[in-house]
Amino acid sequence: MKYTLITGASSGIGLCYAEQFAAKGNNIIVVSNQRERNEEVAADIKQRFGVEAVALYSDLSQANAAEQIFEWCKEYNYEVDTLVSNAGILQFGMFLHTKPSMAEFITNLHCITPSKLCRLFGEEMRKMGGGRILIISSMTAWTPYITVSYYAATKAYLKSFAQSLWYEFRPHNITVTTVYPGAVDTPLYSLDVKQRKWLRAFGVMMTPEKLAKAGIRALERGRRSAIPGLFTKIAVGACWLLPAHAILPILKIPAVKRLLAKL
Repeated sequence: MKYTLITGASSGIGLCYAEQFAAKGNNIIVVSNQRERNEEVAADIKQRFGVEAVALYSDLSQANAAEQIFEWCKEYNYEVDTLVSNAGILQFGMFLHTKPSMAEFITNLHCITPSKLCRLFGEEMRKMGGGRILIISSMTAWTPYITVSYYAATKAYLKSFAQSLWYEFRPHNITVTTVYPGAVDTPLYSLDVKQRKWLRAFGVMMTPEKLAKAGIRALERGRRSAIPGLFTKIAVGACWLLPAHAILPILKIPAVKRLLAKL
């Protein structure tokens, strides 16, 4: 039986992907580091959508997480024909104020585990005659971003990595689609209800449901990439056109200096 495996599927964007894929009749494998929540989500999806849904606990920040997930799927004969690499973490703060351990944590989570998952399940998709891979990067992948140095750099890795896979996997009937979201209305942002409402109204922030819908639509059309939302498209275009050092005048503004000193 074929399944759609989604990392970070117990909440936020990943949960929306799980629900929307299930609504299309896909069987779901819910993967995250929240054991009880995984079970709840899998049971809910199974009951609401009438598909098979199973839960797998995995700490995706561990270097061997991908191998453990792959072996578990092989043991239970779960054929993964759609892989959604979604799990991630956003942490604000100046680089010298972050813990050194964050380097290994976020690199494993955003780079090592997704790379290995694509390698392991990509080989199985080739044997099956095709498959689909959806990789969630970020608009920050297009230029260096201060206060999220680890995040932006690892998302830039995903951008380059996924584009390479798109070319390499095409002869094997495996599509690779990369999504570059901007701000998404999830608990990652410490904002009140009113602030979220205004940001959504002006298109600065997108709901996770809308983002998931855009990602799945791009995947189904075999597109190489998707940049959901007009504001995000404008921001990515600006980042692509402007040199990285264009941010230097902004950093000299006293109010910006004071804000950065607190991060």
